Amino acid sequence: MSQQQLADSVSAQFQTNPPRELPGRRNAELLLLGFAAVIVTLALVIVEANQEQELTLTILWLGLAYLAILTAAHLAVRRWAPNADPVILPCVALLNGIGLVMIHRLDLAYEDHATEADDKFSPAVPSQLLFTVISLVLFVAVLIVVNDHRTLTRYGYTAGLIGIVALILPALLPASISEANGAKVWIRLPGFSIQPGEFAKILLIIFFASFLVSKRDLFMVAGKKIVGVELPRARDLGPLLIAAIVCMGVFAFEKELGAALLLFGIILVMIYVATERAIWVIVGLSFFAVGCVIAYNLFSHVRVRVENWIDPFADIDNKGYQMVQSLFGLGTGGIGGTGLGAGRPDIVPEANTDFITAGIGEELGFIGLAAVLMLYLLIAMRGMRNALAVRDTFGKLLGCGLAFTIVMQIFVVVGGVTKLIPETGITAPFLSKGGSSLLANYILVALLLRISDAARKPAARPKPQQPQAPLAEAHTVMVQRPPVAGDGRAQ
Repeated sequence: MSQQQLADSVSAQFQTNPPRELPGRRNAELLLLGFAAVIVTLALVIVEANQEQELTLTILWLGLAYLAILTAAHLAVRRWAPNADPVILPCVALLNGIGLVMIHRLDLAYEDHATEADDKFSPAVPSQLLFTVISLVLFVAVLIVVNDHRTLTRYGYTAGLIGIVALILPALLPASISEANGAKVWIRLPGFSIQPGEFAKILLIIFFASFLVSKRDLFMVAGKKIVGVELPRARDLGPLLIAAIVCMGVFAFEKELGAALLLFGIILVMIYVATERAIWVIVGLSFFAVGCVIAYNLFSHVRVRVENWIDPFADIDNKGYQMVQSLFGLGTGGIGGTGLGAGRPDIVPEANTDFITAGIGEELGFIGLAAVLMLYLLIAMRGMRNALAVRDTFGKLLGCGLAFTIVMQIFVVVGGVTKLIPETGITAPFLSKGGSSLLANYILVALLLRISDAARKPAARPKPQQPQAPLAEAHTVMVQRPPVAGDGRAQ
């Protein structure tokens, strides 16, 4: 088939069977955001009623203000990512709203305790609302700045270096400004505090995706064969091994092994997606098991968490108190829950952090907690689906890594709260109190929407080519040589 015939057949295909273009569905996204705002407002009304608070129009104005903030985010997506997935942002908005409602519900209970004890009390929900607004501003900024996710490949190693520095910094600072609840993961200054590890995980995901794209073939071909496994050369694996070892070492010294588990799981999944070889997962899990045994023997706080996991009732008045109260709360909630504002989640220490899921399980029951987990599953599923649909390998790895981060975080959180695995202390994305987690996870969502925009964008149609005469029919043209200076034949 000649080139002209091929061009004609392609043009005919687009005329008779044009490529399927996915609708942007921005109006559906706006409708879902409105539905999320209605649910959050009704939940706030129920909490106020069950806590015997005065019902005023302020609640309605709060709901409208929340809808206005979400509408601004929607307009940004409509402007800078018009083909993005329409389900991810509404799910995130509903999770964030449920978190705000639960934090406010706990504030009411803590205020009553402070009044009885004649102590001062500062509610946590105003700062969480402020961080929500700042997070959405940052969300829009990421959509504007990162107009193509493929540009991040240029900064893969830079992102890895910055991520490692962000992890190391709290470990090097004095405990007075970096330690909280036994973990050195904070940078606390007067009027300001941040947890750099939350942002480091995104930077390291960008690095690992960029590295695996450039070194993917090295994981597929042989360097040396050990026990039937073809291993890449050590110098090719150098950056990956250095980053992984530094991350694990830093987390060990910072006494925050839950984040190490999260990062390690993300690395394994990204390697499996890049190579499609299960042997790397088996080898990684083997190393992880060895690391768990070493950590158990070296660090006392790891032993405490394992002992609480095995039998929290052994020290019910001290080390196991938080876990026991969490289990009692989940048992009290049962299938349908006690109702928003009608339970006692405030009995659980630090209930507005990772144990906020225990409060949701108590007041909304198994059904409510399962619905919340389904929202996380929807975000991850849509993120994975868009990652697989995007056309470039870097986008596939980056999208899969970001989407799996959501799944891994909530698995670690809920697994620890329900005693499925040892407690880790990781905050529940969008639910728990904490500005750093909220900011970082909205950046993550912005990158997921950017990838989904590229995946759902219609492919450009080929331009029709001008017909050209066959070479045999082409006319012969005599070309006269131009005159040269000094040539006597030139006139």
